Amino acid sequence: MKIYKVGLPFIGMSSLMLLMSPLANAAEMSNMDHGSMDMSGMDMSGMDHSSMDMSGNMSDMDHSGMDMSGNMSDMDHSGMDMSGNMSDMDHSGMDMSGNMSDMDHSGMDMSGDMSDMDHSGMDMSGDMSDMDHSGMDMSGDMSDMDHSGMDMSGDMSGMDHSGMDMSGMDHGSMDMSGMQGGEAPADARSPDYSNGVPYGRFGKPVMMGSLPLWGVSVDDLGYQFDDDQINYEFDTWYGTDSNRVTLRSEGSIQTKDDKEIDSLTSLSYWKPLSIFWNGEAGVAYDTENDKSAVMAGIAGTAPYFIETDARAYLYTDGQVRLDLGAEYEWRLDQHWVVIPEVELTAFSKDDTDNHITKGFNEFGADVRLTYEMLSRQLAPYVGISYETALGNARDLRRQEDEAVDSSSVTAGVKFWF
Repeated sequence: MKIYKVGLPFIGMSSLMLLMSPLANAAEMSNMDHGSMDMSGMDMSGMDHSSMDMSGNMSDMDHSGMDMSGNMSDMDHSGMDMSGNMSDMDHSGMDMSGNMSDMDHSGMDMSGDMSDMDHSGMDMSGDMSDMDHSGMDMSGDMSDMDHSGMDMSGDMSGMDHSGMDMSGMDHGSMDMSGMQGGEAPADARSPDYSNGVPYGRFGKPVMMGSLPLWGVSVDDLGYQFDDDQINYEFDTWYGTDSNRVTLRSEGSIQTKDDKEIDSLTSLSYWKPLSIFWNGEAGVAYDTENDKSAVMAGIAGTAPYFIETDARAYLYTDGQVRLDLGAEYEWRLDQHWVVIPEVELTAFSKDDTDNHITKGFNEFGADVRLTYEMLSRQLAPYVGISYETALGNARDLRRQEDEAVDSSSVTAGVKFWF
């Protein structure tokens, strides 16, 4: 039996070679090229990266052509340490279009230097639902990271980034077209709100305010018992809420002797001037002096809901007539209403032939108690009216043996439709 003796120099050389082998592998990995690395067919479900240590120098690592389109569901990166220097890492062509649902990055440490990392061409169009990044630490230097061309059009519903710190990252040109939100398409809603639905036999819808309508309002149609005359006042209109044509008339009809009719009728254009006031302009005819005139006026609601109107008439002979009126509706309940009303008339010059003097000529007032029925469209009334002459008109009436003052009980109806 022969015995072989091994010398100490041989043992030392073997140990040195065993120690240098890991160092050579680590040096080789620092500049690894993952550009053509194909992981598309690999099943990486259930892979555990929880204790993976990547704290070393990984600068200039190239993942540009790395294909991770395979099944990577349930991959665990919870304890992965990437705190080392990862600057200049290139992920521009990295394909992660595979199924990466349920990947866990909750404990992943990326606190190292990741400046200048390039994700511009990274494809993450796969299914990344339920990925957990809640505990991922990205507090390191990630300045100048480029995500400009990163494609995240895949399904990323359910991804949890609640605790992820991404301060300083640049996502200026990042494409997230597959996620919910963004601008609506140009034809999402049509200007007429039809949404592409045809109108059918009913035609195009029209706003009610733009339709021409008409109305008739009779404010007074009553009998004065003491004066034996019928008083009336009405106006009709046709048009819209912005423009109308109005026909208005007021006067009295004598029921005894020669049955004389005194009326003032106008045809005018009506337009709102503000919220509470409307303007009128047109032509008029006065049967009392048998003259035509040009008319202009304003009507509306004064403070405390007082209905007010003022109209001026310029006659062909140069005479100017001014009518002022005010009316208030004092509502007692849902049907009973008390309506006091006053009127004042003035002229610019004397006209003895028509019993007119310069200045204020006549003042009239009446009070009516009305009962509204039929949806307030019909309201019979009873009341008292009073009229008196003013200024020089009183002397003119006395010279012609006419009454200066008069009062009468009235009854009538007002309605509109």
